[in-house]
Amino acid sequence: MYEDDEDPLVAAEQLARLDPRAGAEAFLAIACDRGVDDGLRLEAAGQLPELDRRAAAEALRAVACDGGVDDGLRLEAAGQLPEVDRRAAAEALRAVACDGGVDDGLRLEAAGQLPEVDQRAAAEALRAIARDGNVDDGLRMEAAEQLASLDPRAAV
Repeated sequence: MYEDDEDPLVAAEQLARLDPRAGAEAFLAIACDRGVDDGLRLEAAGQLPELDRRAAAEALRAVACDGGVDDGLRLEAAGQLPEVDRRAAAEALRAVACDGGVDDGLRLEAAGQLPEVDQRAAAEALRAIARDGNVDDGLRMEAAEQLASLDPRAAV
């Protein structure tokens, strides 16, 4: 039906100009479609905040929490969420930070963004990284230090 993967985005952009609500639905459908290229999913989700903040939160969370999506794109999606929905941001950043299949540095980066949106989720994520014996010792130590800076009484 489409000549390449970008055609659905072009069609959604054109639709959004004519009918913003229908355009938002189209972008949301693209962002949540696991059969679409990960980068295009994130691009579609990125179009949504101007059209529908609730749909944007849903789309960005879907990309960030999808373990099949590239780790860097997951973190990028989660990183866009605080401007849209702080609760969804906490959920998405925590999902990335606590996912043992994600690159350890990206896990720590996600956990490092969490204190801005949810201190408790940040502590949970940092504790999970600090206790994970599969994580590089230097990163585990950094997670423990960040955890201590959140609450000096926090025990790893």
